[in-house]
Amino acid sequence: STDETCAAIKDAFEDTRTLLEPAGALATAGMKKYIASNKVKGQVLIAITSGANINFDRLHHVTERAELGEKREALLAVTIPEQPGSFRQFCKTLGNRSITEFNYRYADSKEAHVFAGVKLTGSNNTEKEQLLESLNDANYPTIDLSDNELSKVHLRYMVGGHGQDPSNEVLYRFIFPERPGALLHFLSTLGEQWNISLFHYRNHGSDFGRVLVGIQVNKDQKADFNHFLESLEYDWKEESNNPAYQLFLQ
Repeated sequence: STDETCAAIKDAFEDTRTLLEPAGALATAGMKKYIASNKVKGQVLIAITSGANINFDRLHHVTERAELGEKREALLAVTIPEQPGSFRQFCKTLGNRSITEFNYRYADSKEAHVFAGVKLTGSNNTEKEQLLESLNDANYPTIDLSDNELSKVHLRYMVGGHGQDPSNEVLYRFIFPERPGALLHFLSTLGEQWNISLFHYRNHGSDFGRVLVGIQVNKDQKADFNHFLESLEYDWKEESNNPAYQLFLQ
């Protein structure tokens, strides 16, 4: 599959610092699949590879799909209550698993539909099934989108759009140190005083995480909110007047 081929490109790069083209990595991907399906041990196998047909335009696609090909990431559509603190509670339900992606836009006063990426160890095929079961047991209706081509190619970049009347919304960018549990800590810092109406986060493996957050702040909460911002340990910048936000998200 495309995901397995991208994972093979990543494997070759991490082991040899050689960048293979997709067709050139196909033999390695096939060999990995053969070993896994036949439980091969103690043999020497050779894959013929090549790497001339790769460029920076393709690398973004490869990196986005490699983790899925390695079974180290799951893409999920999760329904959570539309209320302050629900994002934080959802992160707590995930336990020690790292969130790789988190996209959401306010659309309904009762339910929030979140597009989330969750990091897996890739050690066995039952880990994702256990994750889905634990989410459903916690009353979070969940759909697995990991093999959904529409979601992987298009939807993950399109979640958002104009909010369905998110009154008194202000938009901010935040930067925080990227480490295990960083997103949960950030949500805990926000607390439950304000409702989140827009959220976008993608873990790119860098030292700092970048989050775009829409927050509903009533007029009588302005002073408290400004005091909250000034007391934050994170760097932030308001984007409420950004023309891109006003055209496409507000």
